[in-house]
Order: sequence, then C-alpha cells, then structure tokens
Amino acid sequence: MPCSAVTLSIATICAIIATALLAIAFSTDNWLHYDVRRNQIQAFAAKHSDADSLLHNLNNKYYYYTRTRGLFRICYPKERPPASSVPTYLSPIETHCSNIDYFPQVEDDKISNEDATSRLHLARSCIALFIISFVTIFCAFWTGLSGCWKRSSGAITATSILLLVTCLLAAGAMGLWHTVEFFEKEKVVGEDYYQQWNTVLRDNTKIVYDWSYIVAWTGIGTCLLAAILLSGAAVCLRNEREKEEQLNLQYLMPVYSQKQPPYPPYANYAQPQIYPGPYYHGSQYGPYNY
Repeated sequence: MPCSAVTLSIATICAIIATALLAIAFSTDNWLHYDVRRNQIQAFAAKHSDADSLLHNLNNKYYYYTRTRGLFRICYPKERPPASSVPTYLSPIETHCSNIDYFPQVEDDKISNEDATSRLHLARSCIALFIISFVTIFCAFWTGLSGCWKRSSGAITATSILLLVTCLLAAGAMGLWHTVEFFEKEKVVGEDYYQQWNTVLRDNTKIVYDWSYIVAWTGIGTCLLAAILLSGAAVCLRNEREKEEQLNLQYLMPVYSQKQPPYPPYANYAQPQIYPGPYYHGSQYGPYNY
C-alpha cells in the first residue's frame, strides 16, 4: 500500500506539472528572442550616404525591430513597426503582436522555392504534433482516474504508456521546431530570415532561446518522469494484489461433509437418536369440547 500510494501521488503531481508546462509553452510567445541594436544600425546609416534603403527597411521591416517569437505570434516588447507595414494588436499581456501566417498565398515570395515550402510544412507539422500530444494527455487523464479509483494495475499501465506517447510526440514536435529553425538560419527561405539579411542587420542582431523554449523541454522531461513513476506504481499495485490474494488463501479452511453421528457411541449406552420418539399428534390431554 505505501509503495503504490506514494508513487501514484508523485506521478500524478508530475503529470499535472508536465501538462501545465506544455500548455504554457505552447501558448506563449517567448521561444526565441531577437535583440536588434537599432541605434547602431542608425549610426551606421548616418555615416554612409548610400544607406537610404537601409534606413527605409529600418523603419518599415518588422525584422529590424527587437521582438520575441512563439509558435503563433511575433511580439514587440519595445518599439513596434508601423501598422501600415505589419498590422499588430494588443495581446492579453499588453504586448503588441502580429500573427504568424501558416497558410500564405501561393504567389507569396515566402514559399517561392522548395526550401521555403519544406520549412512551411515542417512548421505546420510541429503544431499538429503538439495538438496530438494534448489529445493523448486528455486520454491519459481518464485512464489514470479510472486506475486510481479501481486500483487497477492495467489502467495505470495504460496511463503510463499514454504519457510516454505524449512525451515522444512533444519531443518530436520540438525536433521539427529545431528543423524549422535550421531552415531559417541556413537556407534561403525568404527575406524575413537570417540568410537574406544584410550584413549590418546580422552583426547587430542577437538571437537567443527564451523562457518558453526552456519551459517546453522541462515539461517534456517531467512528462517522461511521470510515465516512469506510473509504470513503477503499476508494478507496486500488482505485487500488492498478489500479496493480498496469498493472505486470503491462508484463511480459507476446507469443509467436508460428515456422515457419521455427531457423537460416537459409548459402552453400555444406546446410540443417541437425533429426534427420539414417541411422537404425539394432537393434545396429550385429549380433545376439549366446549
């Protein structure tokens, strides 16, 4: 009992934490942080008279602004580009953001080559895998609830398998996300991305992983830990059930039918009868007539 109870409690807490972390990472916009030193770019443009196009891009292109990027949005914690070039809106956390377009028009320059098309499909697959992982977490919730209620090792094992599948799906989504990141840095997939930036922008932009990315990997690790603990809890439940059955067998006494009389006959004594006679039918005083 202590083994399964403690392990199940810790596994449940880990599963809840993993679900919360994955949901937070999925919905927030701080996977990558682009720190653009706009002052230095302006200083460079002021020193060069032929930098008119650089100044124009600096004031109109969104990738010349400091920003954070998530799975669905790009947000601007400091300055934001003009609404004429990039439409923005105020997010729930009071940050101006713009949506990432996963379904651009066919004639758009962002999908004008094979690498750009591959990057787009990989980005969509990343979102799909995260959604499927949340579906498996939902299924694991119900199987885990049933297993705890009935103390069923089979249901707990199924929950462990579902959480392991969730972990693998989320890890696969992270792998696809890193592949998309590789395409954006190493392949020519559009002017919005690193390979087609000019040298001044490259030198004055610092790209780092932000806290949503760390939260996502932490959630995946916690989900794996919950799956391992649930597997151990299922083993504990199975062993406890076997011990209980062995203890119950010790209290089962065999009962045999006895055909001999309840008491053995003794010398000089007649065999006792179960119902000695004689029997009287009716009253021993005779009938009464009133």
